Amino acid sequence: MTTVNEIFDEVNRRLTDPAKVGTTNAAYRFDLSGDDGGSYHIVLKDGAGEAGAGAPDSPNTTISMSGDDFVGLATGKLDPTMAFMTGKLKVRGDMALAMKLQNLLR
Repeated sequence: MTTVNEIFDEVNRRLTDPAKVGTTNAAYRFDLSGDDGGSYHIVLKDGAGEAGAGAPDSPNTTISMSGDDFVGLATGKLDPTMAFMTGKLKVRGDMALAMKLQNLLR
């Protein structure tokens, strides 16, 4: 089974590609609950990015969900819209930035 850490490691590898990051400048915080939970971040700035454990300074967007649901979301087993509508995924802050995350996670 895929873990939260494996997903953030993969996202971190993808962020070495400036085309994936684009022109987005944002700090995302992930508050994940459950056995595979914790605080994680994705920070995008000036065509580069970094992802991993720990909360970023001054996040633009905070995403709260269970670690299991996050794995489902990132692996395509959980639809982001459905997760949001059913309360499995909560977003605080800039919703437009949250929408851009789909490209990085898949």
